[in-house]
Amino acid sequence: MAVFVKCSLLVIQKYQYFWLKRQCSRIILNGGTAFCNMQLLVLTLQGLNLGLMGICCYSRTCLLKSGLLRSLLIWRRGCLFNVHFSALSAWQLEDNVSHYSSTSEIDSDFDKFTVPRIKSKNPKRCELSRLIVELLKTLNWEVARQVKFSKAVNVYGFGNSIHAFRTIVHVFALAGLQREAQHLLTDIVFYYKEENLNVSGLFSTFLDSPECVGRSATVYSLLIKVFASNKMLADAKDVFMLAKKIGVELNISSCNFLLKCLAEGDKLEAVRSLFDDLKNSGPSPNVYTYTIMINFYCKERHGQNIDLEHASQILEEMEQKGETPTVVTYGVYIHGLCRVGSIEDARNKIQDLRSSNQPLNIYCYNALIQGFCQKGRPDEALKLLEEMKDEGISPDVYSYSILVNAFCKEGDIESDLLQEMRKNGLVPDSVIYNSQIREYCRKGCLKEALKYFYTMLQDGLQPDIITCNHIVDQYCSRGQFEEALIYINQMKDLNILPNSYTYTVIINWLCKYRVVEKAWEVLPIMFKNNVFPSIIHYTTIMDGYAKLFKNPKKAWKLYQKMPKLGCKPDNVTRTVLVDMFSKRGRMSKALNLFKEMAEEGLSQDEFAFTAIIAGYCRVGNVKRAWSMYKKMKRNNITPNVKTYTCLVDGFCKLKRLDMATMLIDDMKRNNVTPDVKTYTALIAGYQRIENIDRAYEVFNEMKNKGILPDHIAYATLRLGDDVATED
Repeated sequence: MAVFVKCSLLVIQKYQYFWLKRQCSRIILNGGTAFCNMQLLVLTLQGLNLGLMGICCYSRTCLLKSGLLRSLLIWRRGCLFNVHFSALSAWQLEDNVSHYSSTSEIDSDFDKFTVPRIKSKNPKRCELSRLIVELLKTLNWEVARQVKFSKAVNVYGFGNSIHAFRTIVHVFALAGLQREAQHLLTDIVFYYKEENLNVSGLFSTFLDSPECVGRSATVYSLLIKVFASNKMLADAKDVFMLAKKIGVELNISSCNFLLKCLAEGDKLEAVRSLFDDLKNSGPSPNVYTYTIMINFYCKERHGQNIDLEHASQILEEMEQKGETPTVVTYGVYIHGLCRVGSIEDARNKIQDLRSSNQPLNIYCYNALIQGFCQKGRPDEALKLLEEMKDEGISPDVYSYSILVNAFCKEGDIESDLLQEMRKNGLVPDSVIYNSQIREYCRKGCLKEALKYFYTMLQDGLQPDIITCNHIVDQYCSRGQFEEALIYINQMKDLNILPNSYTYTVIINWLCKYRVVEKAWEVLPIMFKNNVFPSIIHYTTIMDGYAKLFKNPKKAWKLYQKMPKLGCKPDNVTRTVLVDMFSKRGRMSKALNLFKEMAEEGLSQDEFAFTAIIAGYCRVGNVKRAWSMYKKMKRNNITPNVKTYTCLVDGFCKLKRLDMATMLIDDMKRNNVTPDVKTYTALIAGYQRIENIDRAYEVFNEMKNKGILPDHIAYATLRLGDDVATED
């Protein structure tokens, strides 16, 4: 048997070289072209495969016993290289390029065979031939990546270049170098896009042979990936449809990639259509196909809500088809349940999987932990963390990050979680540090916030601008403006550039501390740091001037200067001025500004109406205030607590307690809760009509509703300090 196999191999090998040289010489002598002729390569491979099949069918058992089957397969791989080298040698001979490998040894019978040399008529093509042959002989990717398609077109012309690259792509694909072949295809597709060429022409160009379409399956699969990865989804789908039409059997991997890209592009109908095509005509969906579809339906997209019904159907169908869901499959499904708020269903699913020994990982548990935290139930999420650890699944940084962030939003700083993280060798991420720092700032603990800030830097992490603005706000709330500016300079050293809100915080606090001139000095600093003041900054400063009773003129001058500064006053700016003039009793000026707002298309909101109503009540013109209130209601603008309080106070001063009581009832109907000022105004009204008992009833009602009376309320009832402290 061994003798037979060796003889068979020798016959096939000699036949290969003899037949290949004869075909090459025929092509050259007949003036034909071997340029990029893949048929020569494939026919030879078919001959080799037939020979191998004949030997293996003769006696596979004998081959296995003799150990020669492995030698036969190794020899076949060597033949693949020799065949494509020989075919390309024919291409060289056409252009008078004599290039033989020093390692090739040919039988003396073949040495007698000579091929006439033909003078090259195309030097550029000859040069391209030499380059491509060298590339394909060595399959050297470092050489291939330097051959850009656009440069080849400029030097050798489009026709020569596209056929040359076609050959390279096919041979690389046959040799299993799919990543390299995909890179070359991407280069060609980019050229087509830049030159506005119709990429559909690539379909026929890269079809190896209409008679043997199966050999183009790998290239077509790669072409689908190239189009899909470059967001040319319509072209990728066209390749898929053409491949199905001509009988090319694509691999499921490329189809899954196209399906994933369509899903990420929110192409609902295309996703469903492709999935149906795969189920009906193949390639058959695998576990990754079903996982992509479940993930697609478990995410909320533009114009599409989470569709758990479809996701559940696909999961059920997957199991019926015999495809075992992976831990990723279960993970995306559990995430979908949590996203729609079905926390209990997600918990039950995890318990079912655990009891049936199905795979679970940290991704599944993190989804449920996040679901509990989003529902405002961090304590239950913490219990789930302990269950996860009992199951032998170690929490990751994200697990702790979710919990710490949730507890901080609840106003609870969980320092124990941070200690547990470090004990387990985990370094807190930026989300955890940012959450902790912000919560300390909200609690007014600047010292602790700064401690975590510098610890964060030591761990190689950088806080975000929002966290830094919280710290700036804490400095300014204490009146430490110099320290705030020093901290901003530290931010810049860390490449954290202050933004518009950073300076808004400083200006706002300076105005609250009634040092408006200092706030004005912040503007040049903003310009220096390439942050341009906006309408918010100018309006804040103008409001600061307006609240300084001695300087209303400065507010008005700034308002007149704003258009020259490139800021058009908005409704907030006008409301500030309306309120300023109303508080000073200049109602005609305030009313004119209020009317201008409507004329210029600016919205007259509840704050603008309230400013006018408060002004009229302040000057005793309650009739006009009531008229503005009715207009406000006609415009479907809901009054706020200040609006009602001003009117209640105005009617109480006129001893019209009936109107004041009606307004209180109206507040309750509109779900506007009276505050301490509202109740104090009503108490004062009953005092004016000497209804002391009713005044005390209102006072007790206020306390029963959890509203603490202030010193004005006690003074209104003429109660002493002993009463003020009895509760």
